[in-house]
Amino acid sequence: MNDEELIKAIAECHVEFIVIHPFREGNGRLGRVLSTVMALQADMPVLDFSILEKNNDRYFKAIHAGHAGDYEPMKLLFSDVLEYSIEQSFQTGNDV
Repeated sequence: MNDEELIKAIAECHVEFIVIHPFREGNGRLGRVLSTVMALQADMPVLDFSILEKNNDRYFKAIHAGHAGDYEPMKLLFSDVLEYSIEQSFQTGNDV
């Protein structure tokens, strides 16, 4: 699976999980865990979501867009998260 296919899979699974998750609390955390497991299965580093802390609104907009069938904002978000995670992994010496 190439990076584009991985990002598409993670983005779609993340949105769909958030949409079907029955509880108000914990769905974002569990969704990030699921996304990280998917990345690890693809031999990527642990996902670092800290870049979302600065722009939480972007995440919520991506969820709403995905709920309407437009996964592109979430794909862009996960592309940034994956890129940042790879950079952090190299900086800390935990090569992918």
